[in-house]
Amino acid sequence: MLNRGYHALTTKYNILFHGNLAYEEALEALKQGYFDDYWDILPIERIDIKVNPEKEFRKGQSLESKEGSIFDNFSFEGEAPGMTEEETTSGFERAEDKAVKAIQKHSMDIRGRERNFQMDEAYLLLGKSRYYDGRFIPALEAFNYILFKYQESDKINAAKVWREKTNLRLKYDDLAIKNLNELIKERKGRMDKQVEADAYATLAQGYINISEIDNAATALKSAVEITPNKEEQARYMFILGQLYGKLNKKEEAYQEFQKVIELNRKSPRLYVMQAHASQFQLRRGQQIDSVDFLNQYKKLLNNRENRPYLDILNRQVGLFYEDRENTNQALKYLKEAVKHGREDQQLKARNYIDIAQIYFNTAGYALSGQYYDSALAVLPPKAKETFDIAKRRESLREVVELEQTAHNNDSILNLVAMNQEQRTAYFQNYVDELRKEDFRKLQANLKGKAGNQDYFNMPSFGDAIDFATGGSGVASGGKTSFYFYSTQATSYGKIEFKKRWGNRGLADNWRWSSSSSSSSPATADSEGEQEQVAEQVKEKPTVGEPEDARYDIEGYINQIPVDSTMIAQLKKDRDQAYFELGSIYSERFKKHEMGAEKFESLLIFDPEEKLVLPTLYKLYKIYEEIDPAKAMAVKNTITTQHPDSRYAKLLQNMAIESASDLAPEQVYANVFKVYQTGDYLQAFREVENTLDNLDNEDFVSKFELLKANITARIDGLEKYKEALNFVALNYSSTPEGKEAANILAVNIPALEAKNFSEEVSNRWKIVFESPVKDSVGREMKRKMIDYANSNAYIGIKFSEDFYTRDSVFFVLHGFTSKENAEDAIQKLTGNSEGILYAITAEDYSVVQIKKNWDNYKAVQEISETPIP
Repeated sequence: MLNRGYHALTTKYNILFHGNLAYEEALEALKQGYFDDYWDILPIERIDIKVNPEKEFRKGQSLESKEGSIFDNFSFEGEAPGMTEEETTSGFERAEDKAVKAIQKHSMDIRGRERNFQMDEAYLLLGKSRYYDGRFIPALEAFNYILFKYQESDKINAAKVWREKTNLRLKYDDLAIKNLNELIKERKGRMDKQVEADAYATLAQGYINISEIDNAATALKSAVEITPNKEEQARYMFILGQLYGKLNKKEEAYQEFQKVIELNRKSPRLYVMQAHASQFQLRRGQQIDSVDFLNQYKKLLNNRENRPYLDILNRQVGLFYEDRENTNQALKYLKEAVKHGREDQQLKARNYIDIAQIYFNTAGYALSGQYYDSALAVLPPKAKETFDIAKRRESLREVVELEQTAHNNDSILNLVAMNQEQRTAYFQNYVDELRKEDFRKLQANLKGKAGNQDYFNMPSFGDAIDFATGGSGVASGGKTSFYFYSTQATSYGKIEFKKRWGNRGLADNWRWSSSSSSSSPATADSEGEQEQVAEQVKEKPTVGEPEDARYDIEGYINQIPVDSTMIAQLKKDRDQAYFELGSIYSERFKKHEMGAEKFESLLIFDPEEKLVLPTLYKLYKIYEEIDPAKAMAVKNTITTQHPDSRYAKLLQNMAIESASDLAPEQVYANVFKVYQTGDYLQAFREVENTLDNLDNEDFVSKFELLKANITARIDGLEKYKEALNFVALNYSSTPEGKEAANILAVNIPALEAKNFSEEVSNRWKIVFESPVKDSVGREMKRKMIDYANSNAYIGIKFSEDFYTRDSVFFVLHGFTSKENAEDAIQKLTGNSEGILYAITAEDYSVVQIKKNWDNYKAVQEISETPIP
């Protein structure tokens, strides 16, 4: 009995005491480093456990031992064998070591029965330490050992609950739910209240994991009623409100959040603030009493206890004003929310997104893009909003760049259009304003930094320089902070010197000069002197003082371009920027008025001819939405002034209804199949027919790009360029329009550079040009097919290739030299000349791209003509 008492006492008040202390400290630290995501249903446990597979079994641990215990091979002399000092500093590892030490040193397993009644406590501490250390398999083993070895323990129910917590972490949700339901059914009302509350809460987490929200709410409601822990009660109430919101039971959800608020100081303050926010979200879109709402949030904002949560409160007020379309107040409060942002990165990101959305809706695209950038910086890379925001950000970046190009080029072209006198007057006015602004900044720096003191009494001359110039060279254009390089600073210094010392001559001991020769500072005419300084600031520096480049009018004028090529390029870039902006505003952002404004301005600029018709056509599409009368006027302009254009034909066919019941995706797939078979004429006809009857604007650009590719096959490179230009201009904001522009910029120049080559090639073809449905052609086709079949073993193949609308090519492929090809021609034609031609694979590609077969034949005939 003495031994039992000694071992139990030592286990409880020595080893397990220190183990529990380490466990509690580590658990508190783990909770402190965790931040809830209130934008989703909170987890039951306010904790985030990182699983490390490499740490599943600690070094020095063995699952087998000579006595059958799973803990016999641990060392307890300060640290586990083979572990570094850093690894042993973990609180959970220390708690685990203490639990294992208690088991090995003080276990009294006599005749299969444990005589030390503290061992179940040790095993429970061991399992919990491993659980929070992210080692769930060993933790499960410890809990199962309690259930196997200590069936009469008062910790048996707690061990069962912890076992199911571990099963949930291991994704065995169904097993955990089954075991918990059995435990609750068997032991309901006979368990410790905290253990029973944990059982219900764990059961609720299991149901949440498998998306059975109804059952989760029922289980969690029981946990709320039972738990004696007020912090847990507040958390469970908040989660219950979230679950009811998920079930669209808004009134029940509102009441649960209200219960959290009524707990007041008995609940963590964060839950109370988030409950207010959740209530507001539930009532958004409903009629809210503005006076009551603003009074309530005014009290919350003024409450000192709520200072750490001003980001949450300001956000709700900002959203309130946003719902009422008061954008100025909405931006004010949302920016305050960002300013007071805490560690909640999700909340900060959503504040950035809301601000960006407000700027976007009010056409502040540059600012909108900046706030979207800020949101992307704090959002997790895999957040569901990240992709949409990144996509919109790209669009805004393009808009900002185009707006900057349009603005800069507009300014330069306006200066180009001025005469010399106008330019001089313009920059003179600019420099005058710049000087005045610099002087105002200097005065503000002087008064703001020193108040009523003057800088001549400062500790050092360096301090005076910093005092006068703001330490940043503001007054001297950012080139230097040296005091005497600033005209404004030296002028102001002279005035201040006179005010203090009067008129002093340049002599030794000037401070001791007679007072009669100096005017009193009190009698100095301050206002007149200030005016004198202002006038001096406007004047150029005296000889010897370096000229500030920002005040050099001639320097500005000399930067205005005079080269006609450069000016033409500036105009071209400006016009293209206006065209792109109009397209993006009207088509991508649905800002029709802004799009129309850009297009109208572009027409005033007298742009290139290729931009006029696309601009008029896009204006027609915009005015169809916002001003039908103007739409008809633009349509008349196109059809009367450009009757033969493609746009006129498009406008005349717009009233035709779709003749097909197929979806646009199906129509496109069918036409593309025809295109892939090589029947280009049929594919072209089908595309034309589809475009005439298509009533889905989202697919027009796809069909137009396909039509351009078919045109390349039928009519060659030049027509292909025209078709691509049409797509690039008219559908510039779509992926197809951008692809067409990229082809024009990259691929077309490379194709144009292709010409017939004189280099040696080992890939030759024999080509016969035949009119469509020609009897001679059919006979030659039969001969070539026979030849290919008989020589297939050496790689000779036959194909019938499209060339133009009126002719096709019969082609034999697979010859390794010109001599081999010519031998085959001799066998196929006898002595006939000018019927079959040998051509390299490279030159054949050029012929198909540029449709210049006649040129190739002429070159061949000239090269084969003998020299007399």
